[in-house]
Amino acid sequence: MTVRTVGVEIHDDGLARITLRRGDAGNAIDLETARGLLDAARACERAAVRAVLLTAEGKSFCVGGDLREFARLTGPALEKHLVAVTDALHEALRVLAAIDAPMVAAVQGSVAGAGIGLAAAADVTVAADDASFTAAYTGIGYSPDAGVSWVLPRLIGPKRALDLLLTNRRVPAAEAVALGLVSRVVAAECVTGEAARTAQQLRDGPTAAFGATRRLVAAGLTSDLGPQLDREARSLAAAAASAEGREGVAAFLGKRPPDFTRGPSTS
Repeated sequence: MTVRTVGVEIHDDGLARITLRRGDAGNAIDLETARGLLDAARACERAAVRAVLLTAEGKSFCVGGDLREFARLTGPALEKHLVAVTDALHEALRVLAAIDAPMVAAVQGSVAGAGIGLAAAADVTVAADDASFTAAYTGIGYSPDAGVSWVLPRLIGPKRALDLLLTNRRVPAAEAVALGLVSRVVAAECVTGEAARTAQQLRDGPTAAFGATRRLVAAGLTSDLGPQLDREARSLAAAAASAEGREGVAAFLGKRPPDFTRGPSTS
């Protein structure tokens, strides 16, 4: 599936690639792009993909909302438009967070506003060494969207999150990885290849176990220890009884690599 601003390719092996295609506009998110991301997320959900790779064309990953589009509107029309943009974008993020398939993002150049939300939504975020991050919202009198006010405090702590959100200072890639905003930093020419290799590795892994792990980590951020231990126990028991769990144990005992794409071994 392809729209003008977002493309999604779903391969037979279960790897999905979502691509932002507004490189000439810094991959700024207009209404078409927000809706394109939602369509792509739903396509991944319907296809029960095993891993998602998020990339962007051009020099910048995503510079945030399309201010040129927003500036053409005023008053109630602008408010209605921004609600439509954020509704679509936020639903895309909800869908991608709810599926079992882990997501890997390749991030380059400028990452601002909602671009930070997209990058942070990935389970593994690979940044180019030329990437830089700027919250940007309050610099134009806006407040955050794309989950930024939720995810930043969880990744880097509330004090550091407020520093970035209030001052809008530019954070280079080396600082971003030290803060925990991204997973790793590689040379700019290697970022897409590194992210693709990671996505391919995850594609071949135990998808249901990945989904359970994602949900446990998310729940653990706001849970007391006791309820979280109960969740872990129930999740582990279900995983052990699943086809993935049986294949994983059979492979370990048989001293062979597991094949999570075909279920438990009969050997």
